[in-house]
Amino acid sequence: MKKIYVAAGFAVLAAVFLEACNGAKGSEQKTTPAVPVALYQVTTGKTIYFDEYPASVTALNQVEIRPEVSGYITGIFFTDGQHVSKGSKLYTIDQQQYKAVYDQALANLNVARANLAKAQEDADRYDELAKQDAVARQVVDHAKTDLRSARMQVAAAEANVNSVQTNLRNSIFYAPFDGTIGISSVKLGSAVTAGQTLLNTVSSDNPMGVDCAVDEKQINRFVQLLQKNPKDQDSIFTMVLPDQSIYPFPGRLILLDRAVDPQTGTIRIRVIFPNTENLLKPGLTCNLRIKAGGVVNSLLIPYKAVVEQMGEYFVFKVNGSTVSQVRIVLGMTIDDKVVVKNGLNPGDRIVMEGVQKLRDNSLVSVIADAPKPGTSPAQ
Repeated sequence: MKKIYVAAGFAVLAAVFLEACNGAKGSEQKTTPAVPVALYQVTTGKTIYFDEYPASVTALNQVEIRPEVSGYITGIFFTDGQHVSKGSKLYTIDQQQYKAVYDQALANLNVARANLAKAQEDADRYDELAKQDAVARQVVDHAKTDLRSARMQVAAAEANVNSVQTNLRNSIFYAPFDGTIGISSVKLGSAVTAGQTLLNTVSSDNPMGVDCAVDEKQINRFVQLLQKNPKDQDSIFTMVLPDQSIYPFPGRLILLDRAVDPQTGTIRIRVIFPNTENLLKPGLTCNLRIKAGGVVNSLLIPYKAVVEQMGEYFVFKVNGSTVSQVRIVLGMTIDDKVVVKNGLNPGDRIVMEGVQKLRDNSLVSVIADAPKPGTSPAQ
């Protein structure tokens, strides 16, 4: 019986101690100051979903300028990086030697033509004499042979003139199409070698292509897009630039590559974008956004209301004068907002400002309710 009384005594002391602790805790909670917060009421908003792919900008037409004759650069007729028009002069190579060879070939052609004219006259004269049996047949045959030889000499001289004239013509370089020329690889007086020295590169600049690889399962989708009227594609393809800004002009699908890459299971597509402001450069990395479907209703909240902890996302939902930490599942980010797939319901009030000072069951005082999201589609 003595042991029972001792245990009962300890039980009474423990109860008194717990009551004292709970009283102290309640007192501490009552004295904890409320955290001032601004709230946001969760509502549905209209969103447009996009699939996003890493992509790169490419010129639709690009050519390297290499000399077809050797010599020294005697003229550069452009400014590095400028826009050039088709047929505008770009470079000249010293023409002196090629002009001299051309003049000599032309003189040889004139001599061959004169010899041909003489051989033709002789052949005609001997033909007339042969009709009158006034000349030996052997002489007539020799005249005809000389005529054939003179004709072949003229043909050879003409071919030589064409050859050296080509070299003379190739000593001047013209822009092959409208586009932008790069920084010159040679300067005035530089020696260049036929077929080896790279002079410059010209690429078309408007429109520009954007290439990306998509999953082979999407082939049917893009085949259908190719069959659409170009005007119906205006809202389907957009581009995100490296600074995360949206390119101001829509794109249009023009090409689905001929084959699937068997190693990656992807196929390359090409979308063209206008480049009137010269913002797009070949090799630029970007993201191609392709609209996945129509407008849908989604829960949208400000991204700054989200707290990340060890790879999971939370918000603080208001319950009277306290808040509870609620785990959520996020979707795509749209400007300064984010889609919530799970964890919240329309009408819930969450903390938008002041989340840094909160924890589960914190007291809050509302200083402002943030405006509700608009109803216009967010992209």
